[in-house]
Amino acid sequence: MTSRLQQLTDQGVAVWVDSIARDWLQKGELRRLRDQFQVVGVTSNPTIFQKAMGEGSFYDDDIGRLADQGIDARRIFELLALDDVRGAAADMEPVWERSGGVDGRVSFEVQPDIADDTEATARETRRLFDELARANVFIKIPATAAGVPAIQASIAAGINVNVTLIFSIQRYREVVEAYLGGLEELAASGGDLTEVASVASFFVSRVDTMVDKELQALVEAGGPQAEAARARLGTAAIDNAKLAYEVFQQAFQGPRWEQLAARGAKVQRPLWASTSTKNPEYRDVLYVEELAARDTVNTMPLETIEAFADHGEVRGQTATEGLDRAHSLWSDLAALGIDEDDIGDRLEREGVEKFADSYNGAVDTIEAKAKKLAKA
Repeated sequence: MTSRLQQLTDQGVAVWVDSIARDWLQKGELRRLRDQFQVVGVTSNPTIFQKAMGEGSFYDDDIGRLADQGIDARRIFELLALDDVRGAAADMEPVWERSGGVDGRVSFEVQPDIADDTEATARETRRLFDELARANVFIKIPATAAGVPAIQASIAAGINVNVTLIFSIQRYREVVEAYLGGLEELAASGGDLTEVASVASFFVSRVDTMVDKELQALVEAGGPQAEAARARLGTAAIDNAKLAYEVFQQAFQGPRWEQLAARGAKVQRPLWASTSTKNPEYRDVLYVEELAARDTVNTMPLETIEAFADHGEVRGQTATEGLDRAHSLWSDLAALGIDEDDIGDRLEREGVEKFADSYNGAVDTIEAKAKKLAKA
């Protein structure tokens, strides 16, 4: 019998894992996922690295050694993380070669505390891409207002980009435009479009977390809006992602795209991120089952991958179904006093702040460890 994850893959969904750690790599965990669970890519973020470096002592020898060389905690964090990314990229290289550069990718994020600085983001993206020196890596750029022009500049420079922290349809449209514009700039300068790849990471479960909180308050308050609010519980994240997939389908067709595709350009696949279910009342593989579609990526924490392998259901191209409900999402919510732009702005700012807190937490942890581990 074909495995559930293979069935998902057959629907055109690339299964990526949202996890990375030194011991995990050295024990062969990523290779196991690659060979037995159809995992064809890796995403990381500051929260993942904070957890990896803060727990246990696996990084301690390197932290002590680098601290003895007088290297500060921020740079130690970066050196350790880049080593992990290179290790994961090496494990994923067979997939990258087999897929013609579509998959086998590993992502590393620019420092989140520069998310509102276009020039710094573009500069750091270039530096990190060059330092990693691996063709199958992505540099993650947050989709803030300042990040969007940095995305276009980076694509124009031939850098592979994972656009992260996308929550709103309007911002997603801007991201797609930045990708297409960057490819056109690269083509005009004589660059090779076949060498560039990008994904657009659209965050899913966090939308439900925020919207459901407001809907639940209306339900508990009773009154004329209660039933309408109840009917919309647990629907915002999926419907918002379905709207994004519709934008993707529209953007990557027609004369403009065909001209770029003729020069070897790859589509910028939507990547469903934040796909673990936060509400225990919802099915634990909800955001995988309901968002299957061709030319998409679903990056999952290990527990979600294992859950889907155990009991996930593949029902075809689910991201293209139920569009009538999806199209009425934001008008339904507006009638309940929930504003689309407000939700998108709050989620974006919260996302940047969470990653910045994790990044700073990881640096603080390394600094504390370095003081203990450095030789007198």
